Amino acid sequence: MVTNYGPHPFDPITPEEIKLAVRILEATFPGVSLRYKRIDINEPIKKDVIAYIEAERLRRPLPPPPARLLYVLFHRLDTGAFYKALLNADKRSIVYAKELPKEIQGPIDIDEIAGIEAMCMKHPAVLAEVEKLQLPAGVTVCNDPWMYGTDSDNEDRRLFQCFMYMVEVDHPQNNHYSLPCKFSPVFDGLTHELVRMDYLPGGADFETTTTQPWKPVKTVQYAHDLLDEPVRTDLKPYIVQQPEGPSYSVDGNSVYWQKWRFRVGFNAREGLVIYNVTYDNRNIFYRLAVSEMTVPYGDPRAPYHRKQAFDVGDTGFGMNANQLTLGCDCLGHIKYFDGYSNDSKGNPVQMKNVVCMHEQDNGLQHKHTNYRSGAATVVRNRQLVLQMICTVANYEYIFNYIFDQAANVELEVRATGILSTVPFDNQNGETVPWGTNVGPGVMAPFHQHMFSLRIDPAIDGFKNTVYYEDSVPMPEDEKNPYLVGYTSEATVMRTAGTANTSVDRHRVFKIRNDNVTNPITYKPVAYKLMAAPSQMLLVSPNAHGYRRAEFATKPIWVTKYQDDELYAAGEFTNQSRRAEGVETWVQRKDNTENEDVVLWHTFGLTHNPRIEDFPVMPMERISVMLKPDGFFNKNPALDVPQSSQLFNKSSLHPEEKPAACCAGTSSAGSKAKLYKRVE
Repeated sequence: MVTNYGPHPFDPITPEEIKLAVRILEATFPGVSLRYKRIDINEPIKKDVIAYIEAERLRRPLPPPPARLLYVLFHRLDTGAFYKALLNADKRSIVYAKELPKEIQGPIDIDEIAGIEAMCMKHPAVLAEVEKLQLPAGVTVCNDPWMYGTDSDNEDRRLFQCFMYMVEVDHPQNNHYSLPCKFSPVFDGLTHELVRMDYLPGGADFETTTTQPWKPVKTVQYAHDLLDEPVRTDLKPYIVQQPEGPSYSVDGNSVYWQKWRFRVGFNAREGLVIYNVTYDNRNIFYRLAVSEMTVPYGDPRAPYHRKQAFDVGDTGFGMNANQLTLGCDCLGHIKYFDGYSNDSKGNPVQMKNVVCMHEQDNGLQHKHTNYRSGAATVVRNRQLVLQMICTVANYEYIFNYIFDQAANVELEVRATGILSTVPFDNQNGETVPWGTNVGPGVMAPFHQHMFSLRIDPAIDGFKNTVYYEDSVPMPEDEKNPYLVGYTSEATVMRTAGTANTSVDRHRVFKIRNDNVTNPITYKPVAYKLMAAPSQMLLVSPNAHGYRRAEFATKPIWVTKYQDDELYAAGEFTNQSRRAEGVETWVQRKDNTENEDVVLWHTFGLTHNPRIEDFPVMPMERISVMLKPDGFFNKNPALDVPQSSQLFNKSSLHPEEKPAACCAGTSSAGSKAKLYKRVE
């Protein structure tokens, strides 16, 4: 028996709930104008939701779900004070509304950037600088407002740094990043007052000059109809067809594919969240999400020393998620999921098609040819992909959660878009050691993209242990007489803390359930993390940027689960002075052996730009894999049907001769005859 109680605990926020939150707060603050930053679902209390999702999994009557809670971040416009409120949507009541300390700056709302950008272009001081450029007819100026970053423990104002660019061509895809200006206004985000005008260095030193007339150079364009060279004409269509439809089914946000079942979540901050992952009705993960990303830049000159975006905490992957389109972002038979956010007045904003789901073929799953008989077993690797693409000003980030038939889960991240550029006088062959010249008068500084994947495991239950295994040579003693033996050493992370990766020791991190033993291996059932070997944060420990992003200094963090500890760099990152995230939580030294634990994996890209990355960047790819390790008694993909031409219907190039079907006898049986003939 299933009882319908309304939204599932993991369902994204609805427009009705956004409107409800506004009504509750308007009643709480009568006569006060409020500016809403975020209205979203507050994660359900885990201990309360487990009974509900376990009843779902075991197909038992559902108990009442935990309270549906909403959180709201907002400013009072009469005082400028910043608040956080927690609301009970079921009771239509407020739990609390608390004013936050003055030094805390909330995330950017969807109207704020547009307002700063428009205001900047009308400000007299900015117009005066534009006038000094003496631009030719048809050339205009635009700006990108950036989060101000941090270089002071005493700055309480909400600030934005506007980086200015020239627009040579009136075209919706003109690459203004090719023509950066040398002046950059800083504005107060609340009062819109001009704080100061920064003048940017134009050479390898720190010297700056006032704005001078522009010496025209040609924009390096990426839009096809602005290119000097023609596009290719020898590419033929590649069409993905599924004549019988997909192999997955969907019920609301619940997905069923092969032996997988999980729920698709979406929020303004993290964007795509995967909940309650089971395989063949066995628990594997409670929650998976990219909890934070920081992008520190390596240009040591002011004001670039402050350039350090936190694209989850400052702006939000969900807030910047693309509306995906058929035939472009996703190929095949596509299922889309929508999301909702709010504008600054508290109105619901529908975000259509922000997550796409499709199947794809990823080569062979497994194959073996019996060399004696020539008989071959061939199974192809069908995968289910959930994709979100975020545009954060100049950069695009593509996030793919990939499920396969062998019970693997992969997070694939791709970075593309346009480099964040700065003006640089490179006409006479000048270069700098912290950046790459990518065009006339334009340089792209070195930088890093550091991600934190938050893994909330449930390996056959909600009490797990994290440990790591190193592969090491055996001692040179009587047990290793021929000196070839090696074994593995396990180190259990019994208390909250950190660990490093080690390629030299083939270090593998695993999550096991000490209460469930595999009957064949006699070891606890487990999943292993195939960590992405990455360089950690290059910022000095004495820098503000280090203290703000300490999660990025270690590849592995393990904490004991606590509600509301969701973000690796803490809840509020915009202009933060230090993080209050994983580096704080591990100091509790909680017991993490056979407990409800969270594994945080930091990985990333150290991006020292190539000129080939401009004007638009070919994607850079990085991958993290979660694989069963003693979770099953044999290969879980053995029951995937044999691949065959009858099923896959591949076509033959006209110049080729037909070959034997992949499901029949292979050519291995004829090899002996061939070798004999050669002999």
